[in-house]
This record gives sequence, C-alpha cells and structure tokens, in this order.
Amino acid sequence: MRILLTNDDGIHAPGLKVLEAIARAFSDDIWIVAPMEEQSGAGHSLTLAHPLRIRRHGPQHYSVSGTPTDAVALAIGHLMKDRRPDLLLSGVNRGANLGEDVTYSGTVSAAMEGAISGVRSIALSQVYAREAAGDAVPFEAAEVWGERVVRALLARAETPKTLVNVNFPALPPEAIKGVKVVRQGFHDVERTRIVKGTDPRGYDYFWFGLDHSDSTPEASDLAAVADGYISVTPLHFDLTHDASLTALQATLDGALG
Repeated sequence: MRILLTNDDGIHAPGLKVLEAIARAFSDDIWIVAPMEEQSGAGHSLTLAHPLRIRRHGPQHYSVSGTPTDAVALAIGHLMKDRRPDLLLSGVNRGANLGEDVTYSGTVSAAMEGAISGVRSIALSQVYAREAAGDAVPFEAAEVWGERVVRALLARAETPKTLVNVNFPALPPEAIKGVKVVRQGFHDVERTRIVKGTDPRGYDYFWFGLDHSDSTPEASDLAAVADGYISVTPLHFDLTHDASLTALQATLDGALG
C-alpha cells in the first residue's frame, strides 16, 4: 500500500511524526508531502497568484511552500504521478477539527483534496484541553488509538468522493470510552476572538483566536468528544442544501415567471 502523509501544521510538526508511526503499521511505502510552515486555518485554499517550491528532505520526504491543498495537489499530480497513493492520511492535527471548524481546517481540506482526486482519505486531529499549550500538547490518545481506528476504517469498503474526519479527545488513552460515528455538529455561539496588540513602532496588529465553547449538540462530533469518545464523521464536498431546492425554484418561478 502506498500512503501519502500531509498536514497543516508544517513539515516539522510533532503530530506528523505521530502520523508516520501510525502509517508504518500498514506500509513501508510512505510519502510525506507537507507545507513548509504552519498553515492552520488555510481551509481548502489553492495558491494561484505566485509560484510554489518543493524542498526535498530525504527519500519520499518533501515540503511545499504553500497550503495543504497545494501539497496534496503537487504530491498526486507531480511527485507521485507515476503511481498515485492508495491512501492519504492528514494530521495528526494539533487541536480539534469539529463542527463548522472543518470549513477552516487545512487538515480536513487536505483530505478533501485527496478525496476529490479519487484517493481514500482520512483526517486525524488531537483535541487538547489547555489553551496556549504550545508544543506541550499531548498526542498519547492519537498514538495509542490511531492505528486501531485507521485499521478499522480500512476494513470497510471505500465510499468514493468522501473523507473521514477523526478526532481524539483530550484524555489519557486508557480513559477513552470508545469510538462513535456521528454527524458534524455546529457551535451555537460566536467563538471568534480578536486579540489586539501594538508593535514596537506603534502600529496596531491583530490575532484571531477561538474561545472555548460548551456547545455539544446531541449525536454530534462535538458531543462525542466531550463525552470521552473518539469521533468519526464521514464528510463529502457536495455542499448543496437539498431541502431548499424545490422551495427556492418555486420562489424564483413566482418572482421571475
């Protein structure tokens, strides 16, 4: 099995090393193609306004001067064009990718790009409990449970044009209650925080942050992780709201007809 590894935390992220250990339980044919620098929050952005560069760090080990989507596109379309990957694993992300946050996530978007390209894709993220943990974020839950979860997912027949989003709760491995397959949730509060500062020259600058939310809609990824379970959510990139199609057509027919 040929496996492509990527992330949005950058080529030197500790979670990428955790992901490689998980992948090597399944194959020795591992390719790593990840952003040169952290790209958290990049979403499914593709670089079009300037050229990209690829740096080789070793055999089948590369970084890309762009977004996670760029990294996957260059891996599949250029570096691995002679033989495409059988599986793409993205992560292990430093922090949760739950609810509507998946729309910002470079980790999930990298897996989405893989799925769009016809490659079986799984995104993995490690939730952490303490804000501003820096490099102290513990990955033990992902380290202990990651291989087992991926192995179970691979035993199931692939669903084309979908990806699987996995989140490990911020708990010691032995405290995790199990795995729940749940739908994507939605935070019911405004969590975006803007932190203002002033640089040494006297000019203001701003950081975006996300405040904690206790919103846990029932039977969602948010609730599963809050309850001590690993959340597993199948996602697809058809964003059509089917329930609105008929009513919207009737509205337009009435207004324009």
